[in-house]
Amino acid sequence: QVRLVESGGGSVQAGGSLRLSCTASGYSVSSRCMGWFRQRPGQEREGVATYDSNTYSSGDPYTRYADFVKDRFIISKDNDKNTLYLQMNFLNPDDTAMYYCAGRTDYARCYTGVSGVPTYGHKGQGTQVTVSS
Repeated sequence: QVRLVESGGGSVQAGGSLRLSCTASGYSVSSRCMGWFRQRPGQEREGVATYDSNTYSSGDPYTRYADFVKDRFIISKDNDKNTLYLQMNFLNPDDTAMYYCAGRTDYARCYTGVSGVPTYGHKGQGTQVTVSS
């Protein structure tokens, strides 16, 4: 049985940082396309970032970000810990949301882009991030 469990959310002041974790069981983060999405109050789900199952020839990970988090958030993986991370810096009140990690059910690449993350078949229960001004 696949489980994705998020942690690391909380309350922070504007300009602060948080690191979210998503620990997987019954699922290998090293071989799957995974990502983060969020749902702000009263809003639709929106993709935040993806971490593809393959890498560039240099070995650098193939990652993508929504425009609204570029240069502020960093997605990463620790294959030994089977965990996906989202480092969030320079947070602002608009980042207040429930954050979810998600993974594809197949071994395809993240070809649907960041906007496709909310459609992935495996999702966690979410972790709340609240940013105050």
